[in-house]
Amino acid sequence: MQQSIIDIHCHAAGIGAGNSGCFISPAMRRSFKFHIYLRAFGVSERELLVQGDHLIVERLSALLAGAERVQQAVVLALDGVIDQNGELDMARTEAFIPNEFIASAASRHDNILFGASINPYRHDAIERLHQAVAQGAVLLKWLPSIQGIDPADERLVPFYECLRGQGLPLLTHTGEEESFTCKQDHLGDPERLRLPLRVGVTVIAAHAASSGKNDGEANFNRFLRLCAEFPNLYADVSALTQLNRLNHLPRLLKHRELHGRLLYGTDMPLLQTLIVTPLAFAHRLSPRKVLAISHIRNPWDQDIALKEALGLPENVLTNAARILRLPAGA
Repeated sequence: MQQSIIDIHCHAAGIGAGNSGCFISPAMRRSFKFHIYLRAFGVSERELLVQGDHLIVERLSALLAGAERVQQAVVLALDGVIDQNGELDMARTEAFIPNEFIASAASRHDNILFGASINPYRHDAIERLHQAVAQGAVLLKWLPSIQGIDPADERLVPFYECLRGQGLPLLTHTGEEESFTCKQDHLGDPERLRLPLRVGVTVIAAHAASSGKNDGEANFNRFLRLCAEFPNLYADVSALTQLNRLNHLPRLLKHRELHGRLLYGTDMPLLQTLIVTPLAFAHRLSPRKVLAISHIRNPWDQDIALKEALGLPENVLTNAARILRLPAGA
């Protein structure tokens, strides 16, 4: 029986239309990136205002249903910045996608899985974590450099212990962040993951720390050192065919000892933008292969074909089922 392929790293968004609870800051909405992201989702701002933010997930699910290779995608919520009182600080939050919005979408679509996001500095973070698990969360997502989360903060130990106890993996961005207008890239240092790893949390380093440096050392080298020390550290291969990361996937795949700890992800909807194109790999693949991949219409099928052509082993495509907190019988 063929194992299912799950994309563990897929984004949604919203502008608050249809009482979704989603939020995008004025600065982000003024950014040129805002309209690029809307086009990548296959929607216009006018459509969202008329039909509601749920339209983004509806179209995402429909597009995924047309894929031959990928059966499900983890769609990620995104919590905001938290103030000193443990409350959501909208003034410092660039984007907010509530758990309820994504959990509701997952309940309506069999091919959508709920990726929760909880800033651990919330005064009720552990209560929210239990609630997310009850709603069917399969992982927890952080973007520390945007959310103001320091993974090395000792105050987070009780939260980590709860994560471990619930069997919920932590998918957290590593390396530089380039999608938002404000960031604190030092919080994406892989070395800051030592604390949750020591506590025993299953940690997934998003993008395998493929960009940036900390303390004068490449984040990727810092990631590799942690992998050698902690068997509970994994990584996803999302974003690794983007123009700003062209050489990273082949570099990562040279470490065959890590193949069992690599998980399939795409960073959708960025697959639908000009920063991802098979043409960028003409130096690695034959013209015939590049042309064939370019003609694949579905973005997930094209992504898998490109990554396989670059050497991605088959087991990476199905590793996620061992890591995610999937419902019984899934």
